[in-house]
Amino acid sequence: MSAERLNPERLPVAAVKAHNYNLEELIPAVRKGLELIGGLDTIVQPSSKVFIKINHLSPPSPPERGIVTHPVFTEAVIALLKEISADITVSDDIEEWEGNGFAVSAYRAMCARQGVKLVNLREGGFIEQPCGGKILKNLYISKIVREADVIINLPKFKTHSLTVFTGGIKNMYGIIPAGLRRKFHGRYLRSEDFCRMLVDIYAMAKPQLTIIDAIMAMEGEGPGSGKMKDLGLILASRDAVALDAVCGGIIGLQPVDILTTRYAGERGLGISQLSSIDVIGEKFEDLVTKDFKLPATFARTAINRAPRGPVKYILEQISPRPRVKKKNCTACGKCVKACPAGAARMAGKTSVIDAKLCIRCMCCHEVCRYDAIYPGRPLFGAAIYGVLRAARRM
Repeated sequence: MSAERLNPERLPVAAVKAHNYNLEELIPAVRKGLELIGGLDTIVQPSSKVFIKINHLSPPSPPERGIVTHPVFTEAVIALLKEISADITVSDDIEEWEGNGFAVSAYRAMCARQGVKLVNLREGGFIEQPCGGKILKNLYISKIVREADVIINLPKFKTHSLTVFTGGIKNMYGIIPAGLRRKFHGRYLRSEDFCRMLVDIYAMAKPQLTIIDAIMAMEGEGPGSGKMKDLGLILASRDAVALDAVCGGIIGLQPVDILTTRYAGERGLGISQLSSIDVIGEKFEDLVTKDFKLPATFARTAINRAPRGPVKYILEQISPRPRVKKKNCTACGKCVKACPAGAARMAGKTSVIDAKLCIRCMCCHEVCRYDAIYPGRPLFGAAIYGVLRAARRM
């Protein structure tokens, strides 16, 4: 599944090696990736108003933690864009929590250095529009996004405790208000419904170009508490669905294992079958890693395919719920603010999660920056998960 020139019958995804976040090395690497899929000048015109959607997960964190799209990665893309267009806006919808989130992640300094606009999407406001999706019928979406001529999507290669993987499709979740995102976490409890909702949002603002920062990826309990994994890759495509499918294949997953990829493909929003995709630049077989650690919640995929009967009980046992590691808790209260169900509260100097109220959305785990909240299982569930994980390695 590799070629050095475009095959008109198959959709291209470029894969280019990149070993660090050195701007002088990244610019030619990104340029090579873009040339492999036809060139940036076939997507962006000199008069284009360009919107760059980064992955800037709240609360803010420094780039070396691997939680946000690395600012130097984004800077390399900006440097190439400035050769064509001068109207560039870098943005995400972030909750400030305390201080200046864009300063913590080094985006404030980078955008000032490059002379481009850096905007919190909430500053530009949101407008309600009909959606007509499988789940959503109306949706509040960023005005800045709606006014852009070209949307460039720069996700971070990470696992996700709710959706297994977060890539090009899920990164567009950030174009709606944070309050609405919390509401949807509480409303769409089944991963199937949640992922269909994510695809509805993606369909509202399909990016013309997606480039994923897979130089230092995140494995395990992403998107905020996983471990760094050196993949050394830049992946680019005009089709975020195809790009997500390739990313899944790299870590040993089929398109059906990542529901956002599967549903987007079924709806004709992109190509989700690896057999219809050309990975160019690097050979796909050489990119596959067999030791990539998936989130604990991946076991739900296997259980959902099992026959009915004991499935509900097994699913209950194997599905992790957030638990608090008290020695790591700083009583910062981020989990309390993020919980859409009111299950998280402070009890003295530590967080407590009410199991009866918990909906297992993992929002508390996502916002914790101290590894104090982790997905845990009862002993029986852990044993089943161990068997499933061993079977996956066979």
